[in-house]
Amino acid sequence: MVGQWHNVKALPMLRPVLPQDVSSLARALLAVPAGQRGVLCRQFFDLAERALAHVGKTGQLHPNWGNGSLDAVARAHVMAPEPFWDDPSHLDCLILVLKELRRRCA
Repeated sequence: MVGQWHNVKALPMLRPVLPQDVSSLARALLAVPAGQRGVLCRQFFDLAERALAHVGKTGQLHPNWGNGSLDAVARAHVMAPEPFWDDPSHLDCLILVLKELRRRCA
């Protein structure tokens, strides 16, 4: 199953994004101060790209960032507990993730 994504090239990050990816990444962003979230969000996307490149090159999961999914990268970091969807800070984090995803889809 690991190797099935290495030829997918629809997005720069090269991997389909699932709702769980967005949710996990938002929770990881929620765990840091608001002023750090934008930069960290972009870094998480970059780490997912690197991890997927590693999987494609070696056929092995990246030792730190897993299979190249945003979920795997987020889970390698501290994550806030699952918030309610009406939490304004959580909504801000979701919006950050979705904006970055949209930017990278362009």
